[in-house]
Amino acid sequence: MTLLTFPDSGVRIDQFEAIQAALAERGVPLSRWEAAQPLQDDDDQATILAAYEHELKPFMSAGGYQSCDVINVHAETPNLETIREKFLSEHTHSEDEVRFFVDGQGEFWFHFEDGVVASLMCQRGDFLSVPKGTKHWFELAPAYHVKAIRIFTNPDGWVAQYTDSGTDLRYRQ
Repeated sequence: MTLLTFPDSGVRIDQFEAIQAALAERGVPLSRWEAAQPLQDDDDQATILAAYEHELKPFMSAGGYQSCDVINVHAETPNLETIREKFLSEHTHSEDEVRFFVDGQGEFWFHFEDGVVASLMCQRGDFLSVPKGTKHWFELAPAYHVKAIRIFTNPDGWVAQYTDSGTDLRYRQ
């Protein structure tokens, strides 16, 4: 279940349309995509991208995005804790961080300009675009299973600028 939580106030929103509205107020787009064909757990990157081409192609064209790939992180992924640590520290990007959850789940944390911190538990079907410059971090736990399409304007892909604020440390479990 997609869930938006504001831990400091205890507010939890579990209705997708209400989550969309709350994030839209803060400039964070969230939507849902559906595959054009059924997918299997062992489908390769080309098959996954083809299943979402009807969503990907217009989005990438409209936004000037140049590349995309599929990341598949699971409990058996080599160096899993090293990968997890890379995402856990608060950071920003010079481009939007665009993710579509093909399978599994993951938790994006946001540290908004007004100091409010929120977490968004994403699941299969969730399409999220974290605007450039937005302070955030990502948690793979508890499931340690995320299969996602990543979409980039920069062909070099994901480049983080870590804030070293320590805010993320206050919310780690």
